[in-house]
Amino acid sequence: MDFGSILDQWDKETARPQRKQAGKLHRSSAGNITEGRASVCENERADHPLSAWLRINGVYDKDADAGIRAAGRGERRRRLMAKKPDAVIDLHGLTQDEAWKELEDFFHTGIEMDFEKVLIIHGKGNHSDGEGVLRNLCRKFIEHCPFAGESGYGASSTGGKGATWVLLKRGV
Repeated sequence: MDFGSILDQWDKETARPQRKQAGKLHRSSAGNITEGRASVCENERADHPLSAWLRINGVYDKDADAGIRAAGRGERRRRLMAKKPDAVIDLHGLTQDEAWKELEDFFHTGIEMDFEKVLIIHGKGNHSDGEGVLRNLCRKFIEHCPFAGESGYGASSTGGKGATWVLLKRGV
């Protein structure tokens, strides 16, 4: 059995389209129809068949740009995660009602000032019965605030579980 027979058998078993034969018409990657053997068989390209078809037929793939935009968002997120907060509020010593009002004012000011990241110091709740009252209030506020995006506890150098950082949403 020669190499051509082996290749034909393999093409049949893997359900790949037949190779283009010499002397047949084929479409080049530039979209030109020519006669003769293609230097690279279109079916042998490493990319996805749909991508090859789009490229051959000159169709613009708008979804390919979505990956670039998503990468841009990822870069923005990484930058914000490493960034120090634009503003800090300390809620120590406030009642729940006072803390809620201060948080509302703080977030509205942050949006007006075009802040990207803020830090809320609420304490760990060491002097509270059970969990920290202000920590729970802060979490509830963030869940209900339309300006609050991703959040998490600060680094140990900024208070650990006694402080919460928040990324502010844009265009809300």
